Amino acid sequence: MATTDTVKSPARLRSPTPVLLAGLVVIVGTVAAYSWYLSGQIEGLRRLQTELTDRNRRESLQLLRVQNDLNQLGLAMRDMLDTETRYPLSAWVSQFERIRRDLDDALTRQGAAAVAGQAPEQRQYLASAVQQFWDAADRIFALADAGQEAQARAQVQLSLQARQAAISSIVARLLVQNNEREEEAARETQAIYDRVERQAYWFLAATLGAIVATGLLLIASNRRLFGELSALSEARQDLARTLITTRESTLRELARELHDEFGQLLTAVGTMLGRVAKQAPAESPMRAELREIGEVAQTALDNVRGLSQALHPSILEELGLAAAVDWYVSSVERQLGVAVDYKRSGTAATVDAAVGIQVYRVLQEALSNVARHSGTHRASVRLDISDTGLTLDVEDAGKGVDAQQASRGLGLTTMRERAELVGGSLRVERGQAGGTRVRLTVPLEQQTETRNRA
Repeated sequence: MATTDTVKSPARLRSPTPVLLAGLVVIVGTVAAYSWYLSGQIEGLRRLQTELTDRNRRESLQLLRVQNDLNQLGLAMRDMLDTETRYPLSAWVSQFERIRRDLDDALTRQGAAAVAGQAPEQRQYLASAVQQFWDAADRIFALADAGQEAQARAQVQLSLQARQAAISSIVARLLVQNNEREEEAARETQAIYDRVERQAYWFLAATLGAIVATGLLLIASNRRLFGELSALSEARQDLARTLITTRESTLRELARELHDEFGQLLTAVGTMLGRVAKQAPAESPMRAELREIGEVAQTALDNVRGLSQALHPSILEELGLAAAVDWYVSSVERQLGVAVDYKRSGTAATVDAAVGIQVYRVLQEALSNVARHSGTHRASVRLDISDTGLTLDVEDAGKGVDAQQASRGLGLTTMRERAELVGGSLRVERGQAGGTRVRLTVPLEQQTETRNRA
């Protein structure tokens, strides 16, 4: 007997108003989610605009880096042409190489940050101009290495400085264009965002108004219907209480009759057989037969007493629920073939007999289900009784039953009714060992009220 679903005792058929309100909340949530999605799209547009702006700014930063490298080249070329300090041109080779590496890296990053389609001709022209500048610089340093310092310096003044100025002009134009594109993209994106946002808010307001009006109308029209259903449910529960109470009363009377009438009769028969057997000769066949008849009578008496206890355990009224459960679990293996690992904890507070009999019946039904459905012959029972409440756990490690079958089974239905009768709750869930755990929880503060209802 095992299922992963939870089966709770239905107290009474509740009004559908909370459910309808929950449905209304779900619908409103759906519309809100749609609005959130729309807002997300708008936010995506904003992110796109931000990304474009960031890329333009990154490109501008790299262009400023290029411009700084060009300024360093300009200063270096000025020093190369200084007439007061005539250092050989080869002294600037390492500085040019360092600036060249930094300039190439800046141009690469600028190309990666640039938005596709934005002035590709100018970027290509810039890359070509830079390459021509370095080709000219290489030729000049080659002339200097060949000993033609004067001609090399003349080429610096005539060629390199002009090329550096042209490159600086291109970079300046790209910076201006980046700033203009950034401002234009920001204006267009903001205009689109404002328009879509206004439309979304109008749609949301209209939809929410329609949903609220429809939901309130539905709640008002269904409240009366479900009020009648709730009354029918309460009547059914009253009938179930009456039937359970009547059944227990009948079983109590039958158990008393079996114990008092048949028990006393069989006891008397056994006593008379014992007296007759004493009068017969010790080795006579009659004495052996009388002894055998006495054993049969004793067996019948034990069966009658066992049946009486099964119908209604008198020990429950005499010694209480804890003692009744102790006695029952000790006899389960003999009666049902199920070995029970039983533990009791708590303060062992006194449990009213009207509550105790319902707990006892739930235990009987749960162990019976273990024997019939679980496919295992072992179960564990845990009983915890305190001043405020009672908890009964019956767990097995069997194969379980179908959840739908369990919810429709007569045994579980009866257990739920008994749990509801004492103001408790019943849950059927997957146990720690993979089987099923039946948990009955009863608040003991309601004992007096239960006794009055029963």
